[in-house]
Amino acid sequence: MIKMALQKDLHGSEGLMTLSVKQSVNRGDFIVIMGESGAGKSTLLRMLAGLEAAKGFVEVDGEVWQDEKNRLPIQQRSVGFVFQDFALFDNMSVKENLTFVSPDNPLAEELLEIMEIEKLRDRSVLLLSGGQKQRVALARALMRRPKLLLMDEPLSSLDPRMRHKLSEKIKELHERFGMTTLMVSHDVAEAKRLATRLWFVENAEVTEYPLDYLESLEYG
Repeated sequence: MIKMALQKDLHGSEGLMTLSVKQSVNRGDFIVIMGESGAGKSTLLRMLAGLEAAKGFVEVDGEVWQDEKNRLPIQQRSVGFVFQDFALFDNMSVKENLTFVSPDNPLAEELLEIMEIEKLRDRSVLLLSGGQKQRVALARALMRRPKLLLMDEPLSSLDPRMRHKLSEKIKELHERFGMTTLMVSHDVAEAKRLATRLWFVENAEVTEYPLDYLESLEYG
């Protein structure tokens, strides 16, 4: 169980605003976060990860990640983060990107196999395609066996065929590792495939919508 009540002042698409989120998340939820560009979706993920300072509190399975007095850095939070731009280590091979996070070699090999990139383990990430890089980024995010997986539009730069294939991989990994996942997306079909819950960031607040609301977005 994750409990959060966070606030942060930021400059959004309509000027200065105070982003506010007060939500609870159950273990195993897959929450897709949608909303207009500049609404604060990425900032929400970064606040949860500890990458950006914010007021309020975050509690995960009884462990306080943030309160009025303390804020744990990302290294002390059980979080895996997949960035939109991959953020891989260019001077390392595929496998080295994974084992840099954790020296758990059996887990690294398991993830390489799941992501179907085991034959690329010794290749420089500079020589990979966009889809291959995103698979490495996903695998790397799981090397700490995180309680919470955060993904910021992880598939937005890929072609439709690869997006669909990797979204199925994301679903498989989410279920296989028993994680709680929050993912920012603008893609309605992607949200329909993956989400068990749907959040919208609008008017500087996070509001939950029923999943069938996605039907109105796809055909509206």
